[in-house]
Amino acid sequence: MSPSQAERLRAMIEEDILSFKLKPGDKLDECRLAEMYGTSRTPVREALRQLSSNGLIEIRPHKGAIVAKLGIRELVELLEVMAELEGACGRLAAKSCLNGDVDAIIAAQETCRKYADLRDAHSYQKANEAFHDAIYNASRNECLVKLTLSIRNRVAAYRRLRLEQVSRLKFSVAEHDRILHAIQESLPEEADRLLQLHILNLGGELRRMFSVISTEDWPTPSEPRQARVADVAAMESISVK
Repeated sequence: MSPSQAERLRAMIEEDILSFKLKPGDKLDECRLAEMYGTSRTPVREALRQLSSNGLIEIRPHKGAIVAKLGIRELVELLEVMAELEGACGRLAAKSCLNGDVDAIIAAQETCRKYADLRDAHSYQKANEAFHDAIYNASRNECLVKLTLSIRNRVAAYRRLRLEQVSRLKFSVAEHDRILHAIQESLPEEADRLLQLHILNLGGELRRMFSVISTEDWPTPSEPRQARVADVAAMESISVK
């Protein structure tokens, strides 16, 4: 088995997880995966080991592997970390991004706007990721980008679940507009604040969704700035109108 074979297979399984073809809790049988991807069990086993190391799957002794399921508390904690990392990306982008970086963010936002107007939630999900990717790249900090993508991948299935609701798209675009303006105007603290709100607002919406189907209590997300409590409450009240 060549390392590249296992790596390619890892990327394929990862994409199926992130695109929700493989859902949280789905069993990952080595034989079935080998048949599905046209390979032997050895690269499948190595690919699953790699995916386990970044938290996308769980390998349970004597029970096999499953797509990782996040508990409510863990999901909230990951969203808190993601909010901090995204905020840092926005802050650095507003400080030092180049004209070409801003053009990429603008182009990604126009694509988001197009699919929101078309009420095409599936296409919007991909456009939304491109918008955030453009901000990550504009931060010019590879270490920060890797950390942010790692956390984003852990919560991707749950974020996409929320964006499947067409009513959310217009609100998301409006948030993007404010974030873009802060970066264009070189307002690093404002870009940081708005990106954190963007993620924390999503966490609030997921909290409402999962409270209907779970008896586990949702923790209250910590607020890095006292003023944000009122901001999040205001944004959540808008999102459910």
